Amino acid sequence: AVALAKSGKRVGLLDADIYGPSVPLMFGVKGEKPRVNENRDIVPLERHGVKLLSMGFLVDPNNAVVWRGPMASSAVKQFVNDAVWGELDYLILDLPPGTGDIQLTLVQTVPVTGTVIVSTPQAVALADARKGIKMFEKTGVPCLGIVENMAYFTPPDLPDRKYFLFGQAGAQKLAAEMEVPLLAEIPLEQATREAGDLGAPVTVREPDSLGAGVFRELAGRVAREVSIRNAEAPATQPIEILHR
Repeated sequence: AVALAKSGKRVGLLDADIYGPSVPLMFGVKGEKPRVNENRDIVPLERHGVKLLSMGFLVDPNNAVVWRGPMASSAVKQFVNDAVWGELDYLILDLPPGTGDIQLTLVQTVPVTGTVIVSTPQAVALADARKGIKMFEKTGVPCLGIVENMAYFTPPDLPDRKYFLFGQAGAQKLAAEMEVPLLAEIPLEQATREAGDLGAPVTVREPDSLGAGVFRELAGRVAREVSIRNAEAPATQPIEILHR
């Protein structure tokens, strides 16, 4: 999201992981609250050129959100429909793992352009990623590509070395199997971890780091895949799920 914003795009980021929101910490806005305008609409916060909404802004970070699925789904709908996002080039929704209520609510509520599936290289994680791709395919949402997180470790003093701690080329093989692009292989890097913990994304705090470069490449590839998808296919429509 930050890399897209730094390229001049208007970007919103909706943290739809109701039970484990991480955007407040990673953007350095922990403890801040969005305001409500005269029309009772939520006004997103903004940091690093990105408009932000998260359940983490509305609940005590030390308490768990103990909600059933319908309550979580209602919160996502409110963040989408009752917020003043303004004119955006991209609205990115950070979803929780799995294929549950949040994902179904999303595809019923808004026309989703496409999904970016994130996985780590090992087989146990790739199995869940495969299910995620299949779930969105069934609801008419195309997969724009796969991102492999924690793909390898390169020691700072050995920049030419790569250690594949969680397995090698797992997401690459899944991308080939599912016939979608491999968008990025994000390294396991101290600078990226520290930036997230300190609330200053790595593309801002350490712009010359290996991770920041990969995120900029990822942003460009996602933008390209969105353009291709919009040129070649009609807009995705929200779906209606009928219960019998």
